[in-house]
Amino acid sequence: MAKATKYISHPAGPDGKVAWSEDENNIWKELVRRQLEIIEGRACDEFLQGLELLDLPHDRIPQLDEVNEVLKVATGWQVHQVPALINFDEFFNLLANKKFPVATFIRNADEFDYLQEPDVFHEIFGHCPLLTNPSFAHFTHTYGKLGLKASKEDRAYLARLYWFTVEFGLMKTDKGERIYGGGILSSPGETLYALESSKAEHKTLEPLDVLRTPYRIDIMQPVYFLISGFEQLFDIAEMDIMSLVEKAKLLGLHEPKFPPKEKLAS
Repeated sequence: MAKATKYISHPAGPDGKVAWSEDENNIWKELVRRQLEIIEGRACDEFLQGLELLDLPHDRIPQLDEVNEVLKVATGWQVHQVPALINFDEFFNLLANKKFPVATFIRNADEFDYLQEPDVFHEIFGHCPLLTNPSFAHFTHTYGKLGLKASKEDRAYLARLYWFTVEFGLMKTDKGERIYGGGILSSPGETLYALESSKAEHKTLEPLDVLRTPYRIDIMQPVYFLISGFEQLFDIAEMDIMSLVEKAKLLGLHEPKFPPKEKLAS
């Protein structure tokens, strides 16, 4: 079962389009304006190339068929409208079929900087540009196929691989460290924090290490993993990832690099 959510996705009309309000389009407009300024010199080149290819409107929320038109030609992927939250079975099934879930709601002004559920800005602006990249798209597709067949326990390990790459991944480049994770690139605060905070630890990505690293969704990440390029993600997708999951289960999780929630709250 999907978790309860306070957000309500807009249904598409008979023409397949969502009727966004003026206020919602203005939220998108301001999010895009601010984030485009912040990611300059911080996002990886491949993300910026994908953003240019998608040519997202700046003054309104894009319709999903506009995004699909570009993705289909680039990598064969599509975005797929979903309610605010879906269960893991549906999530993995969509990815396994080259469909990326997009909840058709957008944050309100009170949650402009952070919300715990992925909205249309997070999914479209944060993730879709890299779905135009064949190596990244292959990694995401492989992840979906593995997760679809995995047990509940194994999915928890796979989730860490997704979290520290697709959502919160960094990359070493000849220009310095750059961001490719959609969870960072759709968050103004974490875009700055990930590259410029002295509190965050940066580690070279080793798949087994990532599978053993706990994370929390409601804090700035204490550790980020760096890949050398999207060729590395492609290579990881070609590994026997489930055998690495078995090793991770035997070795156990690393000690969390964050305090438990009750200590944070006190």
